[in-house]
Amino acid sequence: MFSKLTRPQSLAVLCRGVHASLSSATSVATKKTVQGPLSSDYIFEREAKYGAHNYHPLPVALEKGKGIYVWDVEGRKYFDFLSAYSAVNQGHCHPKIVSALKAQSEKLTLTSRAFYNDVLGEYEEFVTKMFNYNKVLPMNTGVEAGETACKLARKWAYVVKGIPKYKAKIIFAAGNFWGRTMSAISSSTDPSSYDGFGPFMPGFEVIPYNDLPALERALQDPNVAAFMVEPIQGEAGVVVPDKGYLTGVRDLCTKHNVLFIADEIQTGLARTGKMLAVDHENVRPDIILLGKALSGGLYPVSAVLCDDEVMLTIKPGEHGSTYGGNPLACRVAIAALEVIEEEDLAKNAERMGNILRNELMKTPSDIVTCVRGKGLLNAIVIRETKDLAIFQVRKTSEELRDKSVLWPARDQVTAAVAACAQVWAVTGVS
Repeated sequence: MFSKLTRPQSLAVLCRGVHASLSSATSVATKKTVQGPLSSDYIFEREAKYGAHNYHPLPVALEKGKGIYVWDVEGRKYFDFLSAYSAVNQGHCHPKIVSALKAQSEKLTLTSRAFYNDVLGEYEEFVTKMFNYNKVLPMNTGVEAGETACKLARKWAYVVKGIPKYKAKIIFAAGNFWGRTMSAISSSTDPSSYDGFGPFMPGFEVIPYNDLPALERALQDPNVAAFMVEPIQGEAGVVVPDKGYLTGVRDLCTKHNVLFIADEIQTGLARTGKMLAVDHENVRPDIILLGKALSGGLYPVSAVLCDDEVMLTIKPGEHGSTYGGNPLACRVAIAALEVIEEEDLAKNAERMGNILRNELMKTPSDIVTCVRGKGLLNAIVIRETKDLAIFQVRKTSEELRDKSVLWPARDQVTAAVAACAQVWAVTGVS
């Protein structure tokens, strides 16, 4: 009995000793940091030494951003033509969004969904009315929105459509990209995403993109619950479908009682010259996925929008997230959406995108074979030579960096540079 009584005290002392040792080690490590301004080379080397090697960044070390510009640690100024894959459509550190974040962060940041908070309902009303859906399910990252849509589609399939339990299928388009979770890579056709990570999620099937006959054949299967597709494929190289494709998708999904899920994580929120890319054909998907620019780049925020028939199939306790719908995220998202409306960024993106593509088309045809995109989501295709095109692309990106333009290399795409100049929409630079 005595030993049982004394053990917790001994453990407590031991834990305190470990904590003290860790604190000491941490303080020593802190003292060893470089004094004075950091160099780009030091930042490159530090990341290579201590970080996972799951990215291959362009060699530029940024420390500041404002509007369409970013600055590296040596003070060099660049145009940002990537805009964090559209997460900063509103421009870096937009003052209205920053102000909203500061004000809310000093008041209440997180309560979890175990309680109500005074901002979530305001955000839910705002976003559902803006996009004309009954309900929203708030999450954090884009891939979480995709996972949520897949769960909703399966639950709807069993509860509403009547598909036999655990037989539901979801169709995806080849070339899709919606993240790197196990579910996301299970639908991928890019070996760099899925190779070496199997076994994969069952119930996912892939058909060609921009191919309505292929979709119609796939939808003959009565166990298909949904078709999830990007209105314009982003990571695949800014692949724009034929006019009428989205209308055809809507018609076929309606005909076969299948949910049309539009992944607007990259294409949405003014980037393509419309608030949503599906607006180019005036179609209404059953489920809309939003993310990235939903927070203006200040905080991870994503959302899944749909009507009651789909959303209310999920009951309390069946899906959620500790941070999903937190007050800080909600306040930031409201401000980010207001900026898009108040500054009419969709219209400006359309106008500036036309200017951008027209100018890019003047580049030498022996180097650039194609310019494509909508609004300010655009790509140029570099002509393949006897050298590997991927090195040509990387070299081009580094040369542009030297001219103060950050236009990213695309290691995943053989001969395409997929880049976004959405930040032009902030100021109308031409």
